[in-house]
Amino acid sequence: MASEGILLGMGNPLLDISALVDQDFLKKYDLELNNAILAEDKHLPIYEELSSNPNVEYIAGGATNKSIRVAQWMLQVPGATSYMGSIGKDKYGVEMKKNSELAGINVHFYEDESAPTGTCAVCIVGGERSLVANLSAANCYKVEHLKRPENWALVEKAKYLFIAGFFLTVSPESIQLVAEHAAANNKIFESFAVCGLCFRK
Repeated sequence: MASEGILLGMGNPLLDISALVDQDFLKKYDLELNNAILAEDKHLPIYEELSSNPNVEYIAGGATNKSIRVAQWMLQVPGATSYMGSIGKDKYGVEMKKNSELAGINVHFYEDESAPTGTCAVCIVGGERSLVANLSAANCYKVEHLKRPENWALVEKAKYLFIAGFFLTVSPESIQLVAEHAAANNKIFESFAVCGLCFRK
């Protein structure tokens, strides 16, 4: 039976900013349907423009975060899952925390002072999507955050530990600490590349 804190995930949190748009909107930002790209400078205004859309929807995203959300939904035990990653101190970070907590996940975010929360523009036209990811603060996680007693306690409590391969470019020191803990305590540790952009709500 699932217990509180049984599963811990660490990864790159990205707030999905999802809205219905038209072909002119895609053309404005040089986007194609059924495509997923990393944001360039020309794409940066897209997040505020989508946020002003009356049908906008915010979804706590990122590969690991979405996997943890699915696990939390399946386990049906409040706080059965925990999640760590880096967000900014801004309105999108507030939305990320609120959205994750509403899903029942125990989130312990590192809040970066210098970068905005990572976002993913989800532009929907006729049921198809174009995705534009801006990693930003998601790239700023620090191992010192993991070592804080209240955060390391989540590692010690978890029986299953999941970190997507994307996190290797962010904090390999954190992955090594978690992997060593798992090996020393006979816990299940999983790390592989998975595209969170492929998950739907």
